[in-house]
Amino acid sequence: MDESDRLAQRLALIVPFLLLAGAYVSQYVFGLYPCEMCWWQRWPHFAALALAVLSLVAPPRRLWVAIAAGGILTSGLIGFFHAGVEYDFWDGITGCALPAAGDGDMMDAIFNAPIIRCDQAPWTLMGISLAGFNAIISIASAVTIWVLLAWKDKTGKGTA
Repeated sequence: MDESDRLAQRLALIVPFLLLAGAYVSQYVFGLYPCEMCWWQRWPHFAALALAVLSLVAPPRRLWVAIAAGGILTSGLIGFFHAGVEYDFWDGITGCALPAAGDGDMMDAIFNAPIIRCDQAPWTLMGISLAGFNAIISIASAVTIWVLLAWKDKTGKGTA
């Protein structure tokens, strides 16, 4: 792997790790529980992270990185759809997700749990929701990874 391939590999590892870490910090530290569509955005990042780790130990490394970028892109596209639902650009799903009950009476936890709606952003920064940030970061990262994997100099050896 040349230097651009190694940078692509590092991005494929770091981006889903940091986005998942941010999701869990927002959930467990700040109490921003995920809706169903938020969970949908996490699953491709888990897969991308696993593929990026696989690229560290098993050939064909570039292929695993490229597929990991596909997972990152998938999460970004789901985030784009979710952000559109939050901004009322289009209709989303009708179901809602509830946070899991920790300890105590299960029925009490169910009846007292907040309903997490997919069409309302629980937090924004400069008008961009968490789903919107996931879309921006994930799509840009996936495209960057693919560009880095495709980047070769005229000798075909890659960049330094």
